[in-house]
Order: sequence, then structure tokens, then C-alpha cells
Amino acid sequence: MRTRLDRIRHAVCFEVIGLILLVLVLSQFGFDGSHVGVVGIAFSILATGWNYIYNIWFDRMLYRRYKTAAKTTIIRILHSIGFEAGLLFVTIPILSWALKVTLWEAFVLDIGMVLFYLIYAYVYNIAYDRLFPIPEMQQD
Repeated sequence: MRTRLDRIRHAVCFEVIGLILLVLVLSQFGFDGSHVGVVGIAFSILATGWNYIYNIWFDRMLYRRYKTAAKTTIIRILHSIGFEAGLLFVTIPILSWALKVTLWEAFVLDIGMVLFYLIYAYVYNIAYDRLFPIPEMQQD
């Protein structure tokens, strides 16, 4: 299992890299980078906390059920979908309130970011696990 410091590093790096990529991508589509950055920072803070809590819960559930924290491709996909679904549950009402749009409109607006982060979370977690393997998964 991962240490607390490792989980913090995982969550912070995930959000910082994701925010930089999101601002770069959206600025290419004509969005004001500073505006995207402010909303992105607020959502990043929220997502960082969720990331920390969700990954502890997910790894414990995985270990309890399978006696390992190793993740197959299917488990990684389910992990990413679960993370984003939980985040959507909170961000859609906030986005709706902040932009003064309906919940449906906020949902539609959030889909692009969800698709981006689904792919990003999948790739990031593979890269992170390779750079910082879980001790029980390291080979001698």
C-alpha cells in the first residue's frame, strides 16, 4: 500500500500537471487562459481532496476484495470513471451556480473536461505507478 506522503505527492502532481494541460488546451480554443486558470484552480483544490480520499477508499476496497493493490486495465478504467463520476456530482452544481446556467447546461459544459480528465487520469496513473511502484509490486 502507498504511504501518506506518496498519496499526497500523487494527488498534488496530478492536479498541477492536469491544470497546466487544461489551460494550454483550452487557450488553444479561444478561452481566456486566466479565467480558465481561476476556475481550474478552484476545481483543482476540490479535486485534490477528492483524489486523496477516493484513492484511499479505492485501494482499500481493491485490497479487501482481491488481496492486492495491483490494477488491471479494467480496474484502471473503472477507477478513472469512478473518480470522475464522484467529482461531477460536486462540480456540476458549482458550475451551474457560478455560471448561472441550468444543471443540464453545466453538465454539458463539464463533459469536455470529464473526457479530458478520464484519459489523463488513466495515463497519469500508469505513469505514476511505473515511476513510483507500490512496494509490494516491486520486483527483486
